[in-house]
Amino acid sequence: MADTSSSASGQISGVAERYASALFELAVSEKKIAAVEKDLNRVDALLKGSDDLMRLVNSPVFTADDQVAAIDAIMNKAKIAGLAGNFIRVVAGNRRLFAVPDMLVAFRQKLAEHRGEVNGQVTVAQKLTADQTKQLKTTLKGVVGKDVALDVTVDPSLLGGMIVKIGSRQIDTSIKTKLSSLKLALKEVG
Repeated sequence: MADTSSSASGQISGVAERYASALFELAVSEKKIAAVEKDLNRVDALLKGSDDLMRLVNSPVFTADDQVAAIDAIMNKAKIAGLAGNFIRVVAGNRRLFAVPDMLVAFRQKLAEHRGEVNGQVTVAQKLTADQTKQLKTTLKGVVGKDVALDVTVDPSLLGGMIVKIGSRQIDTSIKTKLSSLKLALKEVG
């Protein structure tokens, strides 16, 4: 599943930023940051794991009532309640489900800042092991000088390697990119 949200380009909409800020401030004031983070990670996993759910989130064809009913059922079945569950329901009721992926990114950025970390987005060809994740965090900390909170996405089309984005910096060591560069170089030679 390709990421077509604006977060893929590093831009977060004002709508996503405002919603994420409101949720973060509420989570801080109620001392429920960890619970909200855990539930939002589960929402993110649900989105990334279901093309049907992404269609519901992104399609303007569904009415607000349809979206609210579907999201309510999904939140109940997944047992995502509390601030995060109510937040997603409010977003659905306000016809802003399309911005949820960006809201998740914005929330993670606020959380990273709160913890004195920087947020990094990593796209890999296959899921990282715990040891690989630890090594990557250590390496990135050496590069940026702060702990790095990672948001890892799996994209098998990369074939191997990874793409790391931290702020405006991007490092692309994917085999897909290397093959594209080689193909372009071969065209120029021939």
